[in-house]
Amino acid sequence: MTTETHVATAANTSRGNKTELVGKVTSAKMEKTIVVEVQRLMQHPKYRRVIRISKKFYAHDEKREAKQGDTVRIVSSRPLSRLKRWRLKEVLTPTASARSKDRGGRIMIQMRTC
Repeated sequence: MTTETHVATAANTSRGNKTELVGKVTSAKMEKTIVVEVQRLMQHPKYRRVIRISKKFYAHDEKREAKQGDTVRIVSSRPLSRLKRWRLKEVLTPTASARSKDRGGRIMIQMRTC
């Protein structure tokens, strides 16, 4: 009698495809929670004109790295609270104000003398 061992591969350990969305952070004032607004284009069913649809999602930000105005990628997850069903995956483009705070919050001005 032989014993079979199962080798864990990436396909076996993944729990299916997670939905990923890209949007802009509209609020980062809550504890470890951000509000992300995702816009998509949709054709109007009657008039056939392309319209912009936006929807807000609550996402979990464990390290509090996303700031208001950042473009972020979120992935679907199990329900974390009454409204949160998404987790922050990465910050794609930080805002200019967030980048200036990383440098110590000071704006450097160069002066020329003639």
